[in-house]
Amino acid sequence: MGRADPEEGQLPAPVKPPDGGWGWIVLFGCFVITGFSYAFPKAVSVYFKELMKDFHVGYSDTAWISSIMLAMLYGTGPVCSIMVNQFGCRPVMLIGGLLASSGMILASFTTNIIELYLTAGVLTGLGMALNFQPSLIMLGTYFDKRRPLANGLAAAGSPVFLSSLSPLGQVLLEKFGWRGGFLIMGGLLLNCCTCGAVMRPLDTGMKRKTEKAQDKYEAKEMLPMGGKSEEGISTTDGTKKAKKAKKKPKKGKKLLDFSIFSNRGFIIYTISKFILVLGLFVPPILLVNYAKDTGVPDTEAAFLLSIIGFIDIFARPACGMVAGLKWVRPHVAYLFSFSMLFNGLTDICSARASNYTGLVIFCVFFGISYGMVGALQFEVLMAIVGSQKFSSAIGLVLLIEAFAVLIGPPSAGRLVDALKNYEVIFYLAGSEVALSALFLAMATYCCLNKGKKTPPPEKNPSAGGGSDTEEAESDVQEAEEHSSDNHQPAHGTDKAMVAANEEANHVEDEQSGEGGRCPEADGEVLARAGCNADQTVERDSF
Repeated sequence: MGRADPEEGQLPAPVKPPDGGWGWIVLFGCFVITGFSYAFPKAVSVYFKELMKDFHVGYSDTAWISSIMLAMLYGTGPVCSIMVNQFGCRPVMLIGGLLASSGMILASFTTNIIELYLTAGVLTGLGMALNFQPSLIMLGTYFDKRRPLANGLAAAGSPVFLSSLSPLGQVLLEKFGWRGGFLIMGGLLLNCCTCGAVMRPLDTGMKRKTEKAQDKYEAKEMLPMGGKSEEGISTTDGTKKAKKAKKKPKKGKKLLDFSIFSNRGFIIYTISKFILVLGLFVPPILLVNYAKDTGVPDTEAAFLLSIIGFIDIFARPACGMVAGLKWVRPHVAYLFSFSMLFNGLTDICSARASNYTGLVIFCVFFGISYGMVGALQFEVLMAIVGSQKFSSAIGLVLLIEAFAVLIGPPSAGRLVDALKNYEVIFYLAGSEVALSALFLAMATYCCLNKGKKTPPPEKNPSAGGGSDTEEAESDVQEAEEHSSDNHQPAHGTDKAMVAANEEANHVEDEQSGEGGRCPEADGEVLARAGCNADQTVERDSF
């Protein structure tokens, strides 16, 4: 028994995500990439004081290094999507790792702040962007059933690396200075190339080789030995190549799929995410200065961020496990809305915290809610657009978020300078986050769920869909196909024969000029040859 050839025009079956195996190595690589991408711009701030002394600049000038890194991470999303769709995830990640490392190495030889912007800011930021987005795409390729847990574990890389890179940077600064620290940090970023190398794509290469070997074996088995066997094998290969040439689509490959904007779920997600980012990052940025203004010592004020990071480490994997439950996963958008509402209410309720105990309580709840948001944001996007369009979707979403990042925290800083009051800022940030949660939940319920409950209107053939003669023709075609399969004459009852004759006469009177087309009867149709009532073909009743 040979293997049946697929029909022409049929696309190859997609590879099923393994949900394990090599996917765990891919998950570890994504964990490392996420840690570097989110923690590195914050960890570089350890070197700012030394940079201010050497280059004779202010704090705002050195802070632009982290800002440029984050702007490149978010703003180059569409560029990353185009490169991934054109070349694949692994080559893009290898190039990104080299760029990120070379940026920090070159930064160690800079002589002014502008050169530092171009090397540590632009070059390293672009390299991390080329690693971050493909790693998430590969994670969605390798995991399906366990994808919420995988996203939660990968997102935990951000707080883990933040809690380790900052102390490491301080040690390197004390022993080797900022130039030596930048050089060593550039060497550490070469690990991104290692993570990119393990991103093995899921393809059907082995399957195709197996099918080709099976074809040759069948040809040798069916044809006589000798030259005819080789001719048969070459003929089989030629036939396969000809079929593959016919199956190749003529349409060019889309480098950036803008058709996702026709997806209402994607539009809702993008709008809510833009509102969310306006206020999400404001509290942790202003928290230390807020604590100092309330009279908290410097060391204890800095420890508040460590509390958020420690809680965040456990909150992200735990939320991923909860999102993967069977009764929760279909409603993961509502869980995401709850996490955003939880975060917004935490900001609002802690606006009047006036002592260290109140700020610690705020950090605990903020760490939980912030971890939930971080664990669910990309899982919800994957669930909305699917793995095939995720590469284009995440690039466009990150680009839109880049504008929110450039608007939210700087605007909050200006309001603090103008009002000299942190309480208003916390109220404003919490309100923006809560608004994004309410918008996502209400829009998902009203625009998406109700649309799914409304069934599409069924086509009624009797309601102006076509003439009686066209219906009779379609029935005759079905009858001929049925008769060619069975090759057996049908045996109708006398009543059915009489009904067929009456219906045939009725249609012939109405459609006299259309030349012997056959009418439809209850349970039977007349054969095409002469429309004789004695020659009938019975339909399948059940």
